[in-house]
Amino acid sequence: MAGVTVGQDLSERVLQLTGTPPQFSLAKSHPGFGPTGPVVVTPDELPDRDDLAFVSRIGEEVIQRGSTSELIFPVDDLVARLSAVCRLLPGDLIFTGTPAGVGNRRTPPRFLQPGETLVSHLDGVGELRQTFVARS
Repeated sequence: MAGVTVGQDLSERVLQLTGTPPQFSLAKSHPGFGPTGPVVVTPDELPDRDDLAFVSRIGEEVIQRGSTSELIFPVDDLVARLSAVCRLLPGDLIFTGTPAGVGNRRTPPRFLQPGETLVSHLDGVGELRQTFVARS
C-alpha cells in the first residue's frame, strides 16, 4: 500500500435503485462522485493504519463514526484479497467501506441536500469537505 487518504463514496440513490437488479456501480459513477483528499499519507506516518478514528458530519450533525479497526478485513488482507482478483496499479484507489449511518439506511432516511456540506475526517490524514449543489 502506497498511502492512505479520505474518500467520500457518494451514490445517486434514484438511479441506484432503478431496475432489477439495482445498479450500485453506475450510481457511483457521476462526475464529482468519489472525492478524495485532502492529502495522501504514507503508512509509516501513521501510528496504526488499522486503528484510525473516522467521523463524518453534515453541519453539526454527526452522521457516521467509526474506526479502521472495525473493518471486516484488515487493510493488508483487503489489498491481498483484491489483488488476487484484479491487478492493482499505481494510482488505483480502494474504498475500504463505511461505518453505519449511510443516508438511505437511516430511520427516517437522510439524504444530502443542496447547500449542505459533508465533512469527513480521518485521524492522521485530515478533513475532506464537499458542499452540494442542485443538479440542473
